[in-house]
Amino acid sequence: MAGVTSVSELPAEAQQRRLGAVLRPGESGRERQYSAEALTARAVGAPAAFDWRNVGGQSYVTPIQDQGGCGSCVAFGTCAAIESTYRIQRNDPGMQIDLSEAQLFYCLGRALGRNCDNGWWPDGADGSMAQCQSTGVVDNACYPYTDGDQDCTGRCADWQNRALMISGFHVVGSPADMKTWLSTRGPLAACFEVYQDFFSYRTGVYHHVTGDIAGGHCICIIGYDDPAGCWICKNSWGPGWGENGFFRIAYGEGNIESRSGPVAVDGIVETAWLNNKKVIGLWTIDQDRNACVYLDGGIGWRRIAFDNDNIFFDILMQLVTAKAANRPVNVYQESGVIKQVYVL
Repeated sequence: MAGVTSVSELPAEAQQRRLGAVLRPGESGRERQYSAEALTARAVGAPAAFDWRNVGGQSYVTPIQDQGGCGSCVAFGTCAAIESTYRIQRNDPGMQIDLSEAQLFYCLGRALGRNCDNGWWPDGADGSMAQCQSTGVVDNACYPYTDGDQDCTGRCADWQNRALMISGFHVVGSPADMKTWLSTRGPLAACFEVYQDFFSYRTGVYHHVTGDIAGGHCICIIGYDDPAGCWICKNSWGPGWGENGFFRIAYGEGNIESRSGPVAVDGIVETAWLNNKKVIGLWTIDQDRNACVYLDGGIGWRRIAFDNDNIFFDILMQLVTAKAANRPVNVYQESGVIKQVYVL
């Protein structure tokens, strides 16, 4: 259903600045075209429909944001995919995480010549995901977002210690693979070609009807629905647009399966202190320095440092003592491996 929206009545120039996904130099946005059969094909074992907003009654999707009048959509689509991936990795739908689109776009993107007028792309060695892997993205409290080009002087002083990094990323190769990833691993950052009538979207499954291409836009795909023939997406135009900030788009529309992605986040590098956690379980096997601890609070299993015997057995004994005494611990993990323990 189309109608008047918060974006449809904006001047054409302002609508353009609600987009911001551009092709990488030398890239063709139509390298992969899929047949109707390929678009509707269901991956082996994948359900007919899936939505990360309702998994066992829980939502792993973070709140809708608003990019405002800046072509920074790639930063928003990227952060949305990473935030949900972290919640899924921790198995904690209530996990408080709000990443800084400002730092990703105005600092890391700006260093590559990207700005509100020329946009960015999520994939490739010089895309947003690569920056999240090499440098990381901080929390929003460190550098809150406001629309309009900024010079990266607003970051908190300790931003390097607060940066969250991803372990890797990759482009998902087909619609069937997209459905497999979505239903088992997490959302995808994706871009598509926006036509003028998309600005007037209010509800239902979007199909292009009228108007020329306005530009490229990056969003986060959070699910799919085979009976309805659509992808379920999180936008960055505020909660007052579309279906409370979300939208559904028909398979094949806007080249969404092919244009600059879709990009999957392989995982989150977990290097940080985890405070006031309870030791729920311990596991070991008949291999040298191979033991894991299960921590509460959605942390789950973490391997104990295996650098040498002294470190391994000291940490293991501290965790055994904490579990036996039912005492909480603070642990420092480096890429998911417990390196330090403090029993409270």
